[in-house]
Amino acid sequence: MTPRLDFYTASPDALKAMLALEGAVSKLPLEKSLLELVKLRASQLNGCAFCVDMHSSDARKAGETERRLYAVAVWREAPFFTPRERAALAWTEALTLVADSHAPDADYELLSSQFSAKEMVDLSLAISTINSWNRLAVGFRKMPSA
Repeated sequence: MTPRLDFYTASPDALKAMLALEGAVSKLPLEKSLLELVKLRASQLNGCAFCVDMHSSDARKAGETERRLYAVAVWREAPFFTPRERAALAWTEALTLVADSHAPDADYELLSSQFSAKEMVDLSLAISTINSWNRLAVGFRKMPSA
């Protein structure tokens, strides 16, 4: 695919705001490994090659295993994830696919069994942010480096 435009240079003020939001998300008191799994799963669902490449690389650098990274796409069937990670991945799918899922009660109940109210909001903000990045990258065809 051919990149359509560089959204950073096309609208620097808007991207400055996105980068500030990303900075705030990176400071949330959630496990960094959990956030990388969430970012990877949302990016897979959204078909964002740039973000899948970036977040799988970032997760590896943070100590994530190849085996678990490969299994994120099939996390429901894989035995490698904790109950907390499973709850976060289910919520990631529910919010990423919200037009179809409508954030089902079962996913919310699973989430609330593993996360505090603050953590649920923080996680939802992180999911919303990666979905925004995915839409920019997919829409404007941002490509990973070869």
